[in-house]
Amino acid sequence: MMLRIKRVPTVVSNYQKEDSDEGCGRNCLRSCCLPGAKLPLYAFKKESSNVVVEKNSLAIDEKKVLQPDFLDSLLIGEWEDRMQRGLFRYDVTACETKVIPGKYGFVAQLNEGRHLKKRPTEFRVDKVLQPFDESKFNFTKVGQEEVLFQFEASEDNEVHFSPNAPIDADNSPSVVAINVSPIEYGHVLLIPRILECLPQRIDRQSFMLALYMAVEVGNPFFRLGYNSLGAFATINHLHFQAYYLETPFPIEKVSSKKITTTNGGVEISNILNYPVRGFVFEGGKTMEELSNVVSDACICLQENNIPHNVLIADCGKRIFLFPQCYAEKQALGEVSSELLDTQVNPAVWEISGHMVLKRKLDYEEASEENAWRLLAEVSLSEERLEEVKEFIFEAICLEVKDEVVSPITPDESGSSPKSREDVDALKALQPAMVQPV
Repeated sequence: MMLRIKRVPTVVSNYQKEDSDEGCGRNCLRSCCLPGAKLPLYAFKKESSNVVVEKNSLAIDEKKVLQPDFLDSLLIGEWEDRMQRGLFRYDVTACETKVIPGKYGFVAQLNEGRHLKKRPTEFRVDKVLQPFDESKFNFTKVGQEEVLFQFEASEDNEVHFSPNAPIDADNSPSVVAINVSPIEYGHVLLIPRILECLPQRIDRQSFMLALYMAVEVGNPFFRLGYNSLGAFATINHLHFQAYYLETPFPIEKVSSKKITTTNGGVEISNILNYPVRGFVFEGGKTMEELSNVVSDACICLQENNIPHNVLIADCGKRIFLFPQCYAEKQALGEVSSELLDTQVNPAVWEISGHMVLKRKLDYEEASEENAWRLLAEVSLSEERLEEVKEFIFEAICLEVKDEVVSPITPDESGSSPKSREDVDALKALQPAMVQPV
């Protein structure tokens, strides 16, 4: 996928200025502006009840055949259109990026604009479940021009696209909107049932929607992520993030150890040889089987006040779940001042290996050792992860079966540091830094 974007001067979005809440006239997504409003609509075909959904020939309202990558092209085209209109807070395509030398291939990006212009967190970081607060910023306050399209299941179980569809306020549409403080090319937000004003908490319906989006886009460089409250979500309004990165995330290359397989065919594994411990979910007789197992696991973590992050990769075929404790360690004063000074909040993208750095010095000195040191602070201990696994398996009614190590490719077979002390062993292995790409 070539980046075709034309760089233009950018301004703060007219519809997300901090002083824009008085009055309206902002063409927002609330009752004052919704009557008569229209937005593009992509209606996807839901899977049947007993087979895994596959991408078929698509048809739009005018009965013309769409290409299989239609949604991928639609998303890119609409996102680039918003960039040319100057709706982003900075030009993310101008950010320096490089692959850090080493076994894992961590990706470092210098994104000073995100640090300076990103909206601050407006809620407690020690509670995963918190009620929606209308007085705080939420996505109904964005301008309609920041919304790329509505994303809904079709009524006739066929794929349709309408460039100018009414907004059905009574049924609270799900929408895809730009992230005005982007991390990467094509950075968007999937906001399920936006007008219901749901707090940031997973439910089965919303997670299934995110999985459908991964499948429909059908581009392996497009991944979706989720951050719970307490795991560096910054807005308490239900949303998933997604963007394109044309290189594998380090987490996508690590080996895993099978724990068990559900009756519905979903395989659950432990992540091996990676600084953040967690789980991988894949397979399943249907998309719904896979989605329900993962969403039930997330619901379990929510109810037990365990912050977590989720990455949907491989066009929806693999899902990574990371319980984490970085904010808890921060509150207890257990994170070193050296790490705190970086001002990096390790959310789903950082945990997956895309290190978004806010200071030029950190970018210039980026190394596998430094990335590992930060991410190791995010991870639960082995003992605590075992406790969390028991919570999850009880919630999804599973018993642990014999563990099986998945095949490991030659470049994954070496051992890796499992503690901060082991990080020092990497120092002698660091080659010279690669040039920005």
